[in-house]
Amino acid sequence: MTAPLTPDALLKRLDELGIAARTVSHRPVFTVEESKALRGTLPGAHIKNLFLRNKKGVMWLVVAEEDRRIDLKALGERIGAGRVSFGSPERLMAHLGVIPGAVTPFGLVNDVERKVRVVIDKALIEHSLVNCHPLTNDRTTAITPADLLKFIAACGHQAEILDLGLVAAP
Repeated sequence: MTAPLTPDALLKRLDELGIAARTVSHRPVFTVEESKALRGTLPGAHIKNLFLRNKKGVMWLVVAEEDRRIDLKALGERIGAGRVSFGSPERLMAHLGVIPGAVTPFGLVNDVERKVRVVIDKALIEHSLVNCHPLTNDRTTAITPADLLKFIAACGHQAEILDLGLVAAP
């Protein structure tokens, strides 16, 4: 396995792909609540990322609006995974090259074997910007939803866009 990409190398890769990105530095954040308290008025959609696996070892990265409450049982059925649970920190590092609290769609750059399936909340596509951690949780990078999809495709992945409101927890 090769070493995970660094945040600076990721930002260079975005530039090479012609993806405009704006990055701000901040203290590390590990939860949506910490992010909300710290970010101030950063424009655009803010996300949460769920790194999931099923009993067969198939993995998914689910990228949703930060306030979306998701029923994991309903989500597992919707994505054809059956029962899903959160992937371990070791599996997360091995496949996306990040630690818990820094899960991001940008981690797909490290999934060179393309073992992680990607699901994007349809609601994110409707925003002008999407804010993601650039492989570390002490920065936030904003890009357009179209550029996020372009990046995912450049990593060799096909994002499935789903209305995650249909799997919302009550």
